[in-house]
Amino acid sequence: MKEKIKEYIIITLGTILLAIGIYFFKFPNNFSTGGVSGISVILAGLYPNISSSLAMMIINILLLVIGFIFIKSDFCIKTVYCSLLLSVSTYVLEVICPLSAPLTKQPVLELVFAIFLPAVSSAILFNYDASTGGTDIVAMLIKKYSKSSLNISKALFLSDVLIVMATFFVFGAETWLFSLLGFLSKIFVVNGVVENLNTSKYFTIITDKEKEIREFITVDLHKGATISKNYSGAFSNSDKSVILTVVKRHHAIELKNFVKKVDPHAFVIITSTSDIIGKGFRETV
Repeated sequence: MKEKIKEYIIITLGTILLAIGIYFFKFPNNFSTGGVSGISVILAGLYPNISSSLAMMIINILLLVIGFIFIKSDFCIKTVYCSLLLSVSTYVLEVICPLSAPLTKQPVLELVFAIFLPAVSSAILFNYDASTGGTDIVAMLIKKYSKSSLNISKALFLSDVLIVMATFFVFGAETWLFSLLGFLSKIFVVNGVVENLNTSKYFTIITDKEKEIREFITVDLHKGATISKNYSGAFSNSDKSVILTVVKRHHAIELKNFVKKVDPHAFVIITSTSDIIGKGFRETV
């Protein structure tokens, strides 16, 4: 229960961060970088009586209803929670803090925040297998009912491109160029943030102090390890053990310092990795 509460606190903060990035930086500047928020910006531009926040709420609720009807058991509760929270948060921000113009007169600065904040949020949600719904629901529908070999990622990418292109006809060339730049930047920023959040350290430790290091890993760090014994050093011709383990970044320094302290002659190889499947890390493919 504590882990579930912690998980929902983190995805709540991530979703609110996304709402802040969208409302304060995307909507006032009409930055349309794809997805439901991009569609909402375009609809608000076409129909000034409808705000972007209201348009996004309506679209997300419609997609959730469609998801409940057609996807049913495959529909993730986290998707429902994050989608509703995002819609309500942006609408509440519009009520308590209405904006008639961008926060600053620096569109490049605002574009940076419009990309960076949602990117961090998306990476946090991805890390907890959560989603804010939107076009992801469309992808789930296509995946479930399409009998063709359509690549879902390519289909969503194409739809985002079309949304960005539509910005040119609604808001003009300048806003379109900013949106295009934001769209291209988003692809690399999100991937980079996801990689950094998931980065762990993979240790290969060749030592004759296997017992001490094993106990430190299992007892102090609460991690597992794989141990191979009775290897001989090429120069020393003495028996060595090889310990393989993966730890989070904040534990990597502790392990490195401990190995250096208990066995100054140990040979240690440390590499970074972000694609780990197993207990204590990502448990799904």
